[in-house]
Amino acid sequence: MTNQLKVLAPLIAVIGCDGSGKSTVGEEILDWVRRYGPAEAAHLGKQSGNVGRAIARLPLVGVWADRIIVHKTDSTRAQREHKKNPGVFTALVIMVFLLRRLRRFQRMMGLRRSGLIIVTDRYPQLDIPGVSDSTELSTTASGSELVRWLARRELAAYAWMTSYKPDLVIRLNVDLDTACARKPDHRRELLRDKVAAIPMLKFRGAPIVDVDATQPLEQVLAATRAAVTRTLESRGYILR
Repeated sequence: MTNQLKVLAPLIAVIGCDGSGKSTVGEEILDWVRRYGPAEAAHLGKQSGNVGRAIARLPLVGVWADRIIVHKTDSTRAQREHKKNPGVFTALVIMVFLLRRLRRFQRMMGLRRSGLIIVTDRYPQLDIPGVSDSTELSTTASGSELVRWLARRELAAYAWMTSYKPDLVIRLNVDLDTACARKPDHRRELLRDKVAAIPMLKFRGAPIVDVDATQPLEQVLAATRAAVTRTLESRGYILR
């Protein structure tokens, strides 16, 4: 793994449930980081929700397609709870989104190697499979041999991505009611799972700073800027 021996530019990951303010905080952190040196943003989530909402707005077929996506999401979630893999079609859809995520991750790593500081929205994890940017298939659950083979490929991809620990994780914590109020178009049961999972993520022992994201934005930003400043200055970066 000679590529890991090369010194990489710092990577700051912003994580949290939908409605925690990741996008807003990430944009502000990126502006702050650029005072220390060249920096770039990267979105490392699956982005299936954005795709689904875009499809739902299409004329004529939007509502029908959105119902299919919701059904597939419910089906995958229920099967995971019963230790059963989804069918081949759903597994293939999951792998398409994984390939998109891998391309974004590889691009992000290329930017790090070129010396750019990276601020990510989300980060892959293997602490809690099935939720919050982790694997969606199981190598041990029942299902077709093809789906189990895809599950092994998915696990290998996540193992590779998570082998790169962030230099800092900004964890934005919110309660379920706050998340639902900020994201009324999201389903409460899905937000519930994410709210419960976020505090338990370890990211292979990466430094984590917990921030109460129910506070006013300026207080959230002050806490995140302080954490980012400590991380960058410990790496020898100087405010310009």
